[in-house]
Amino acid sequence: MITVRDLHKEYLVSEKGKGLGGTLKSLFRNEKKIIGAVNGLDFHVNKGEIVGFIGPNGSGKSTTIKMMTGILTPTSGEVLIDGRNIARYRKETVRKIGVVFGQRTQLNWDLRLEETFELLRRIYQIEKKDYLDILEVMDSILGIGELLDKPVRQMSLGQRVKGDLTAAMLHSPKVLFLDEPTIGLDAGSKYALRKFIKEINTIRGTTVILTTHDLGDIQELCERLIIINNGVMMDDGNLSEIVERIAPYRTLTVEYYDSIVPTHPKAEILSAADNVVRYKFMKRELTAARLISDLSSLHPIRDVGIEEAGIDDIIRIAYAKTVQS
Repeated sequence: MITVRDLHKEYLVSEKGKGLGGTLKSLFRNEKKIIGAVNGLDFHVNKGEIVGFIGPNGSGKSTTIKMMTGILTPTSGEVLIDGRNIARYRKETVRKIGVVFGQRTQLNWDLRLEETFELLRRIYQIEKKDYLDILEVMDSILGIGELLDKPVRQMSLGQRVKGDLTAAMLHSPKVLFLDEPTIGLDAGSKYALRKFIKEINTIRGTTVILTTHDLGDIQELCERLIIINNGVMMDDGNLSEIVERIAPYRTLTVEYYDSIVPTHPKAEILSAADNVVRYKFMKRELTAARLISDLSSLHPIRDVGIEEAGIDDIIRIAYAKTVQS
């Protein structure tokens, strides 16, 4: 459904020296340099996938999304949506995509919600029956029907997000791009948005590209994760496989009967407070059962708990590797 080939985006920026002298010099000799925001990205997204596309601030992910949606033109490389180059065939291709940018609404502030939808129906030349059908689907998922008569300016942030999601789906796009859609939302609105993504993917087979800093979004929705930083690919694959590859360890929490802290040659002590000790161990080198058995032979154990590495650990480690390189 989406193919990104050797995608680059470069910007020409002016360089100015420090202080008044640098400002005066730039008036007569304006030196410039090229900055690469995206540097040779390659990936493919299959029909019906929900893909988390993540990276720290300044990583190039928003620039990539803007090229994938036709807002920016690549310096080189190409983005194909359903087999067509979006930069060359923008008008035809954008009809196949929907876009929601967090806190950047496409709703008309001065109209009722239904009037905004009607305006979009005419812009996209959607048949009345198809328009009513998609509204019915969106009402079943988001309860949008009760908001149709409400002026957009009187809506809460969560209600506007529901309106934006519906607006993005009116023309039945094959691909939905969601750029930080949960920014500023409360727990109830986040739940509704995640429910929407799951159901629109199941009911209509919509492919979803999701950029987010919300770890809950990734864990709830994405089986596949693409991580970029400094405009280059850091990792791409199944979420559980990335967890196994980047953080192949577990954490064992042991509560002893007293404050003695036994050690183990294949386990690192992360913390020890009162009678509770946390150990980190590599899954390939040691099983949890063996570690518990070894520790219990050294000192009596009251209770234990085992934790897998979480998605926050994965992202932190991936970003740290980028900084070190």
